[in-house]
Amino acid sequence: MKTLIASCVSTILFCSFSQLAGAQVDESETGAWYMYLWNTSLENSNFGFQGDVQHRNWDLGGDLEQLLIRAGATWSPDNSNVTYTLGLAHITSGAYGRDSSKSRERRVYQEALVPQVLGSKVYLTHRFRLEQRDVDGQDFRNRFRYFVALNYPFNQNTLAQGAVYLSLYNELFVNLERDIGGGRRVDSFDRNRTYAALGYSLTDTIRLQFGYMHQETDNLGKGQLQFNLFHRF
Repeated sequence: MKTLIASCVSTILFCSFSQLAGAQVDESETGAWYMYLWNTSLENSNFGFQGDVQHRNWDLGGDLEQLLIRAGATWSPDNSNVTYTLGLAHITSGAYGRDSSKSRERRVYQEALVPQVLGSKVYLTHRFRLEQRDVDGQDFRNRFRYFVALNYPFNQNTLAQGAVYLSLYNELFVNLERDIGGGRRVDSFDRNRTYAALGYSLTDTIRLQFGYMHQETDNLGKGQLQFNLFHRF
């Protein structure tokens, strides 16, 4: 009887441990992000709209990491190349592996986008973004993001139709509040994303990119393949 009880206890502990281990993110497994990013300007106006839809997987298949839908109104002042945006986002986040639980986030954001050209064909973009985040089960809080990107066309001096180009970016995320409720705290450093890709301009207003992004958080580092479609209309 003691042997039987010991065997049962061992089996239960083993199964519990296996489930726990299975819930841990495999950092060596490459994920995939599919992104559609759009923007448009109102005719004869300084105002416009922009947004994006992103479907992110923990793996290359259908293990949902996040579904993000974001849109905002833009304003570009006269005699300035800066674009300001006020927008909203809704994010659904999935757990890794077989866990089907999901959490949701509502987000308000403000940003300033600053383009810059170095020489004849180095195109830089600086983006400063402030987010107010309402995540299920957490306190309302702020996060700051700084994004810098470089596009370099190989076969011509612009990113117009026919351009084959290199795209690089880095983005830093910083939590402005560390207490997220329920006795939980986060680091000031939230995450960093580093990205490299090749792009092709199908038309003057449609560009495709395929690349690789590595994301480092305060407790996880993971690689992602990215498939991006940029659309201006």
